[in-house]
Amino acid sequence: MTRGPRHSVRRRTAVRSLGSVLLPSALTATVVLGLPSPVFAAGQATVKLPVMAAELADGAGCTKASTSTTKNIPWEHQSLELAQAARISQGAGVKVGVVDTGVSTGAPTLKGRVEAVGDAGDDCVGHGTFVAGLIAAAPAKGVAFHGIAPRATVVAARGTTERGVASADRVATGIRAAVDAGAQVVEVSAAFATRSDQLDAAVVYAVEHDVLVVAAAVPDPPGSDAAATTTPAPRDYWPAASPGVLSVLDVDVQGSRPDTALLAVDADLAAPGDGVVGIGPRGSGHFVGSGASFAAAYTAGVAALVRSAYPDLSAAEVGRRLTATAYPDVVPRLDAYAAVASVSDATEPNSRASAHDAAVRLPDRGHGERATRTALLVTAGGTAVVLVVGWAALVVPRGRSRGWRPPRRG
Repeated sequence: MTRGPRHSVRRRTAVRSLGSVLLPSALTATVVLGLPSPVFAAGQATVKLPVMAAELADGAGCTKASTSTTKNIPWEHQSLELAQAARISQGAGVKVGVVDTGVSTGAPTLKGRVEAVGDAGDDCVGHGTFVAGLIAAAPAKGVAFHGIAPRATVVAARGTTERGVASADRVATGIRAAVDAGAQVVEVSAAFATRSDQLDAAVVYAVEHDVLVVAAAVPDPPGSDAAATTTPAPRDYWPAASPGVLSVLDVDVQGSRPDTALLAVDADLAAPGDGVVGIGPRGSGHFVGSGASFAAAYTAGVAALVRSAYPDLSAAEVGRRLTATAYPDVVPRLDAYAAVASVSDATEPNSRASAHDAAVRLPDRGHGERATRTALLVTAGGTAVVLVVGWAALVVPRGRSRGWRPPRRG
């Protein structure tokens, strides 16, 4: 099927594009702190994975175990420079709250690292387990997928009904429960079109306890194949739009989103979220999913890496570090490696960028531009030096204007 035009959040920087062309062999040989060596399976047949839904249809049973497993390196791991980040931090000692459909305590790669509040250890839908797996799933033999912070602990707090229907009061209760259980980072998958006093109060409660709240900037797309015919107008969604919350927008492997995807007025970060691989609530098989909730999960995982590596940073400073070290863009792109490796002052506050502006489709100049850059740098000699110097100048400082402010108290 031919896809329609897609919006681009913006092209990667020249240095980032070149790095993805010249450095894949370095990734294939990496062994990091007990994680399995990634292996590119160029000749492997494509594995079809079942789609993870956000909620269950009327009359549907609980999500069954997937019988399919992919051994390929997820594109999102390469996008986030995860192999390099894992040399510095894997989230040890950090608790990450997941406010969603629950997190299955029986998921093999999360076993023994899920602390469930109430009945949140039972996940009929599977969405919360998928999110938790993106954050903290442990490595499995022969499988390249694992969570961003595989040594972190997950605090499961239900923000939905058993069928996956979210409500503001449930999510607010879930945020508070995760904070009370000792979470230092809380991921919120739901995004509501109406502001809620309960949600605002729950966010203030989290901030007062030095907890970073990371939320989906927009709701996940519906599970059906029905597509909108017009581009939706940008609007605020909560709790992502609440002061003090790190708001995250989803992008695919090309850094793009569908023309008809929902848009937020503001977003702090863009992260992998469309066509990402994850685990299910039962069995060891994989699922695939799309939505801003998964981008929020990856961001929460990187926040756990930072909180583990820099335990003296406050939640607000961690949030600012994530935005300050992101790839420069209209909506900056999350970079796990830069977040944990940057030695510059990466906690200066900035102002939020407009996700609406970021949704303007940019002209696609194809591969010619990338090839020209590559030829110019290689011909000039000292390619590695150019890459390192360029990366240091463009990626580490990240002086781009961004907005991430804690809510006012009182």
